[in-house]
Amino acid sequence: MGDIRIEKLDTKDAKLLSEVALHSYSDHYLHLWYDEGKWYKEKYFSTERLTKEISDPNTQFYLAYYDNEPVGFLKLNINTPLEGFETKNALELERIYLNKEVTGKGIGRKLVELAINVAEQNNKNIIWLKAMDTSEGSIAFYQKRGFSITGTYRLKHNLMKEELRGMVIMVKEL
Repeated sequence: MGDIRIEKLDTKDAKLLSEVALHSYSDHYLHLWYDEGKWYKEKYFSTERLTKEISDPNTQFYLAYYDNEPVGFLKLNINTPLEGFETKNALELERIYLNKEVTGKGIGRKLVELAINVAEQNNKNIIWLKAMDTSEGSIAFYQKRGFSITGTYRLKHNLMKEELRGMVIMVKEL
């Protein structure tokens, strides 16, 4: 097994984060889109957008390295309530994306452990996320880590294929 390292990012890292995000997203999600994700990638993974998001005090980004190569990232929203859990102090795990060639190497597990640690350090009662309802592997991965499906959600992106817009909402109580 290779060496896994995770580093918290700041605005100077936005360009590298953009490159990693574009690679990892393209490895897994282009099939969801009529335009192969062009619109989504331009909107959400530009250096400018990521610089702004990294600057948000409610948001934390972490970059995952495998054998000193950047291979994925984690995005957390520290104070983000979940509908139906308003009485809980919640952290959202918004994104874990990994390059296809490193899936199954323990990096995702380490990123989830980090997310749980950040939630505990911030006195959160729950950590929650949304996963594509067609991503059976991802759902099983989160369930193995103590997350339960608590609801569903539909994305509204017009360029996304209608039949692939479904998501599940998953929660882990801390």
